[in-house]
Amino acid sequence: MSEVANFSSNEIKSWLENQTSSILTPVHAQAQKLRDDMNMAIQNVTDVSKMLLDNSAKEIEKRNMRVYNRARALNKLARLFNERIRKVNVPDQVSYDNLNKFAQETQKVFMVTDIDIKNWFPRISPFFIMDRRKFLAVHEKAKIALAALNDFLTKEYVKTKTLEETFQLINELHTLENQLSDVEAERTSIVNERLPLEKEIAELEQKTAELKSKGPIDQLFVVEAEIDALNKELKHALRRLQKPFKKLQALALQGGGAGLTPDERNMLDLYLEKPFKALVTEEAGYPLLKQILQKMARLMSEGKLKLKADKARKAEQTLNGILKRDSLASLYKRCAEVAARERQILNSEKMEEIKVSLSEYQEHTKQLKARKTSVEAHEAVKERAYNETLDRIGSHKRAIEKNVYSSLGKRVQIL
Repeated sequence: MSEVANFSSNEIKSWLENQTSSILTPVHAQAQKLRDDMNMAIQNVTDVSKMLLDNSAKEIEKRNMRVYNRARALNKLARLFNERIRKVNVPDQVSYDNLNKFAQETQKVFMVTDIDIKNWFPRISPFFIMDRRKFLAVHEKAKIALAALNDFLTKEYVKTKTLEETFQLINELHTLENQLSDVEAERTSIVNERLPLEKEIAELEQKTAELKSKGPIDQLFVVEAEIDALNKELKHALRRLQKPFKKLQALALQGGGAGLTPDERNMLDLYLEKPFKALVTEEAGYPLLKQILQKMARLMSEGKLKLKADKARKAEQTLNGILKRDSLASLYKRCAEVAARERQILNSEKMEEIKVSLSEYQEHTKQLKARKTSVEAHEAVKERAYNETLDRIGSHKRAIEKNVYSSLGKRVQIL
């Protein structure tokens, strides 16, 4: 196996030019000559088409009826020849691809022109015979020039096509590397924008945590835990009234069938959902709850609020305990004390200061996180662009290495 030569992307072009100059220089010189010959032939066709146009126009002006119709036909035909040939683009830079495209465009124009000559020149006969012969001579010379160009493309130039493509790949590789450098700079700039945001967010979150972990906020958390525990304890104490409460609630919704006042209905809803809040809302002795229970007892005795025997018995036990023995008195006292402590904390001057600070920290954090999200989205776009460009660079390097080996039989590696 031949030794592999290592090159940077900046070195490979000059090395390849040195290796291929003896191959490409004569080919490019011949390509330029044939392009120039073809260009001259096209110009000659343009000139002779203009001659047909001018001469036919002169005959049209004479209004000679023997020649008039044929002159008009030739004038139209010459105009078509001229318009078609003008659309052919002669390449400024010579390469296999653009020269091949030039030859194909010219070939199409000449094929259509041949069809027009075959169809229309016999109809113009016998007039304009010298003009037609002159056009045909120039047209045939142009076709010979095109044949020479096509022959060169298919037999000689095609052999160097891979080398030309390799130089194009090298140019594209340099462009991609410049793009990669630009994307890397943009990506670094975005990271430098993101990191201070993350630092500031972390600092604000730490300040927020510190505010919440001491003073009134910390006390409030303790009180809220007590409230949650008391709420569960109340639910347990009233558990045997849950079913009767729901049936009473349903009766109240059916046109006031339970006989509850609006305040009693609202309080009933609250006892079902948040018994702690309901109990501390009550005055001492929880009169609304007792009124609700008295009405519920009456409805049960009247058979309007029906329960299974076991559930009815347990509900009556709880109901009697509250109405006759004031079984919730201790819980009520504890709930009232905790609620008073909560109000005291919430209404303290220190709590107001902390709430203002927390609000400011949280709003600022929200704004910073929104900016960070936007920056991260932009960073992700640049990250994808960077990786895609890196992949394309790798693909170009592999293609160049493969082309060099297939064309020159030499193994190279682009670092």
